[in-house]
Amino acid sequence: MATENPAEWRAPRRHPLRVAVGAFGDLLFTVGVLLALLVAHSLWWTNLVADRHAHLSAERLRQSWSVPAAPPAGAAAPTAAAPPPFAPGDAVGFLHVPALGTGYQVLIRVGTDGDTLADGVAGAYTTPYRSAMPWDPEGNVALAAHRDGHGAKFHDLDRLEPGDPMVVETRDRWYVYRVDATLDETAKDDTGVIAPVPVGSPYRGPGRYLTLTTCTPVYTSLYRMAVWGSLVREEPMDQGRTPPAELR
Repeated sequence: MATENPAEWRAPRRHPLRVAVGAFGDLLFTVGVLLALLVAHSLWWTNLVADRHAHLSAERLRQSWSVPAAPPAGAAAPTAAAPPPFAPGDAVGFLHVPALGTGYQVLIRVGTDGDTLADGVAGAYTTPYRSAMPWDPEGNVALAAHRDGHGAKFHDLDRLEPGDPMVVETRDRWYVYRVDATLDETAKDDTGVIAPVPVGSPYRGPGRYLTLTTCTPVYTSLYRMAVWGSLVREEPMDQGRTPPAELR
């Protein structure tokens, strides 16, 4: 009986170059999958989480507004024009921008740190210039929000044009602003755009301004863009919280 030659059934040896090419292809595929997962996490999952957090925070703020404000012990009740000071993380109100969509609403909080903006809100700057509040007699209400991921509340900020209305809603009043100018691109460290009298804006002296900032170009953080507006009027809040004409 003839015996089998092991060389006849042994698997052929692959050329080292083919092995290397195959391993490199597997590596590229793995890297591609990981990058796709990273993009999905950054642009989809973080939006879902941020929108959920922002929705819950907005509900809590509106519920707190439904309860009459109690003044501190021994102090007079705050007036509509001068609410008590806000600390980092506190919710101030809401930003409405009709040009960015029907029902567009963004919760405004104090602070622009990563944790605050990750919650899908617009953050009021605390440094290098402290943002004014809408009820202040003068100053710049300077806000920042993400353009992509984490709610992407300012994703379409580049759509705003001079003349577009912007409305800030607080517990007691509506503040109606009008876009006066936009800055398509500036350096990340250009802090002058959020100064009390914004550098590069058409304003030449103190006033009541609103500045919105975000990253540009889209899907990057290479530069910053800014939108500048000035206060047109303010309206007291009625019992039904009827919005101003710009939001109707």
